[in-house]
Amino acid sequence: MRILLSNDDGYFAPGLATLAKALAPLAEVTVVAPERDRSGASNSLTLDRPLMLRQAPTGFYFVNGTPTDCVHLAVTGMLDHLPDMVISGINHGANMGDDTIYSGTVAAATEGFLLGIPSIAVSLVGHHGGHFETAAGVVVDLVRRYQKNPWREATLLNVNVPDLPPQELRGRAITRLGKRHKAEPALKSVNPRGQTVYWVGAAGLAQDAGEGTDFHAVSHGIVSITPLQIDLTRYSQMDGVRSWMHE
Repeated sequence: MRILLSNDDGYFAPGLATLAKALAPLAEVTVVAPERDRSGASNSLTLDRPLMLRQAPTGFYFVNGTPTDCVHLAVTGMLDHLPDMVISGINHGANMGDDTIYSGTVAAATEGFLLGIPSIAVSLVGHHGGHFETAAGVVVDLVRRYQKNPWREATLLNVNVPDLPPQELRGRAITRLGKRHKAEPALKSVNPRGQTVYWVGAAGLAQDAGEGTDFHAVSHGIVSITPLQIDLTRYSQMDGVRSWMHE
């Protein structure tokens, strides 16, 4: 089995190294990740300049672009074979609910999915990043399950793992995305040159965090596994918009 591994925290991130080491006994792993932290890059592609691919002493490849660039470049220009799976992570921090729209971690996996490859995004939910090995163990289990029973069609999974020791996990649940309140206001300040600058505010608190959501599962020590899709069409409004156009 061949796995393409990427992330959005950068090729030097501890979560990436932990996951690459855990997957090595199961598959031929190629790492192609951004040269720096590109959290929040979403599904952006770099179209205004060429990209450079370099290799670190660890053997990991890194690109001066976005997480999406990394997977796209690897699959369409670098590798001489199509990976059997794309895995993105382990991200340091949650990617639940609305986070998935902005997440570079999810975007890297999404690019694999769009290229027809089964893909998994995995995040460790917590501020301290103390148990990357727990999330790595979850991914190893998923890969082993896939090896025994491959998905019948390309699938995109978003996995969020509580930052706990493995023995403290309380199981796994198939979940739906929850929803956050709107983000906190942007923070306005003045830099040393007297210029007004802004910091994007923090993500809002969970609004829809009821049973069945990713927020609910993780808050109860349960690994959240959410199948994602790309079709953004809001089918329930099609008839209404059609009527509005004819009025």
